[in-house]
Amino acid sequence: MNICVFGSSSENINKEFLDSAEHLGFSIAKRNCGVVFGAGKYGVMGATARGVAKKKGKLIGVSPKFFVEMNVLYDQCTELIFTETMRERKGIMEDKSDAFLICPGGMGTFEEFFEVLTLKQLKRHTKPIIIYNVRNYYDSMIAMIKNAVDEKFMTENCNKLYSIAKNEEEIFEQLDNYKPFSYDKYKE
Repeated sequence: MNICVFGSSSENINKEFLDSAEHLGFSIAKRNCGVVFGAGKYGVMGATARGVAKKKGKLIGVSPKFFVEMNVLYDQCTELIFTETMRERKGIMEDKSDAFLICPGGMGTFEEFFEVLTLKQLKRHTKPIIIYNVRNYYDSMIAMIKNAVDEKFMTENCNKLYSIAKNEEEIFEQLDNYKPFSYDKYKE
């Protein structure tokens, strides 16, 4: 199984986020799962990669070519795939992944989460999407989604398209027990 890890590229975050990401990467590799990620060497992305590397796990980095000049790429990937655009990057990451793990991050991570969530709603995939809610980071986003459901902008079934985990044990339990869910939003 390849798990796509979306997360921050910022180093200016609480060390607890970085430590949890590095431990997560190690734990994923320990389970003989590969990690697909945005190939960044900083932030949650880099910390996850370091954890995978410590366990000598499979690490698939996907990056637009323009990041090479910025010197932000993690250089110990098992496989490094270059793309022309960010859109192409996300498409390859989605195709190479069997599950999506949303770790704490910023604008790019939010966009990646909502894209895979929308694609699942539109029945383009049935893969698990798990929000890793370290330090309750995603509580406000989860509340925003709940509000959208309460206000009828989304149906209650949208909340069944993803799950939330507070720790690694919950992540792996959810992956191990995952049953695909889809629905037709136009027939509700």
